[in-house]
Amino acid sequence: MSLMNREMEFYSENGYLLKKHLVPTSIIEQIAKETDQIHERMLDNIPSSIGISWEEYDDPGKPKRIRQLMHSELVSDGINRVLRSDEVLDIIETLIGPNISLYHSKLLPKSAYYGTITPWHQDYSYWKGADNQPLMINCMFFIDAATTGNGCIQFVPGSHKKGLLDHDHGNHSFGLYLPGFFEECDEAVPVEAEPGDCIFFGPLVIHGSNTNKSPYHRRANTFAYNVTNNNPRQCREVLRGTVLIDG
Repeated sequence: MSLMNREMEFYSENGYLLKKHLVPTSIIEQIAKETDQIHERMLDNIPSSIGISWEEYDDPGKPKRIRQLMHSELVSDGINRVLRSDEVLDIIETLIGPNISLYHSKLLPKSAYYGTITPWHQDYSYWKGADNQPLMINCMFFIDAATTGNGCIQFVPGSHKKGLLDHDHGNHSFGLYLPGFFEECDEAVPVEAEPGDCIFFGPLVIHGSNTNKSPYHRRANTFAYNVTNNNPRQCREVLRGTVLIDG
């Protein structure tokens, strides 16, 4: 599946692109089952290969809920299938070229009533290294419907054109964020999505999401892809193309 010219123009101008119904219903249902009760399951036994950060509350009486789960392809065969699917990788190839590696796969449960804010940030503030360029691409895949009520992702269109901005540091799971944390932004656009939709966005576009105060989960998974030789140490696995060798 290649992108149409108008889609490429939208992505280039705004820094993100929503693709509808990219993942079949049968796989969405499989992933929904595989991630059901994920919080309770991880409380009982966290595999050594999985990295988890938990929601942080002022009220210690609230239940433990996962904020993000790294290497999510290891807890869900369905998620593993989606990250390798031609439907996703064809679009990634259109955006960054044929040499594609997995950077990471991260489950973002944003659970009903307890999912907290993701502050305004640019992903490259986390990914920047001495020997890489801002070439990575995120694909955010939705397991549940995402609405303004349950904390859908919001973007500041065109903000990627300003380059990497200075970020503040904090003592929580999202340790880098733009000044103002998650102050209201008139330029921000909430992007609602249905199960099976995917949003592709670059590493410099400003984005964040609000709390989930609704009774509905907003499970999503982000697949981060890198150009293979854009700092190979940040590539977990080559998915397409070749590894270039200098010399």
